[in-house]
Amino acid sequence: MNTTANRQDLLERLGVDIDAETLRLALTHRSYAYEHEGEGHNERLEFLGDSVLGLAVTDEIYHRYPDDSEGNLAKIRAAIVSARSLADLARSLDLGPHIRLGKGEIRTNGHEKASILADTMEALIGAVYVCSGLEPARAFVLRLVVPLLEDGFVVTEGRDWKTEIQELAAARGLGPVRYAVEGTGPDHDRRYEAHVLVGGKDRGTGNGTTKKEAERSAAAQAYAALAAHRGA
Repeated sequence: MNTTANRQDLLERLGVDIDAETLRLALTHRSYAYEHEGEGHNERLEFLGDSVLGLAVTDEIYHRYPDDSEGNLAKIRAAIVSARSLADLARSLDLGPHIRLGKGEIRTNGHEKASILADTMEALIGAVYVCSGLEPARAFVLRLVVPLLEDGFVVTEGRDWKTEIQELAAARGLGPVRYAVEGTGPDHDRRYEAHVLVGGKDRGTGNGTTKKEAERSAAAQAYAALAAHRGA
C-alpha cells in the first residue's frame, strides 16, 4: 500500500470507506510492526472483526435456515468463517500485495499465506466497524459471504468430516472407524490415497497432498454414502 491511488483502488474493490490511518493499521502485520519502531499492527482490529464476522454470519444463517438444528448451523458457520474461506475471499480481492509484512514474511511469501490473508480480512472487517459502525460492517460481511452460503462446496468444505463419520458410526453401532493410507510419488510431490473402513467395510476413498487431506476427503465420501443409506 504505497500510494493513495493504490489505497483507493483497494477500497473500491472492498466497497467500503475506511480512513487512511485505520486502513494502514488493518493492513499491517505484526512482523512489519516489530521491524519498525512505533508502528502498530492489526491484531486488535482482527480480534474485533472476528466478533463482527461471527455475529453477522450467525444472524444470517439463523434466518436463512429456519429448520436447521443448532449443531448444523454451527457447522455451516464454521465453514463460512474458516481461515480457508476468508483466505479465498482475500485472494479474490487481490488483498495480498497490500499487506505490510516484515522481511522474513516477505521472503517466505507471506502475502500468499492463508493464515495472514484470513487474519487481514478479519482486521478489515474490524476497521469497517470502527469507522462506520455495526450496520455497514454487517453489510460488508454479508456482501462477501452470501455467495459462499449459496455455494454447496464451500458450505460443506469446512465441516469436520472425520468427527462426523465417527459420531454417525457410533450412533448406528456400525463399529470402529479406521483409515488406511498409502503415499505415492517423490517427497517433493507426494500424493496420498486414503480408505475409510467402518466396521471393517470400505466406505469411502479420498485423495490429497497430505494424509490428513486424504483422510478428510474419504470421511466426507463415507458420510455421504452412509447418510444416504440409513439401513447400511
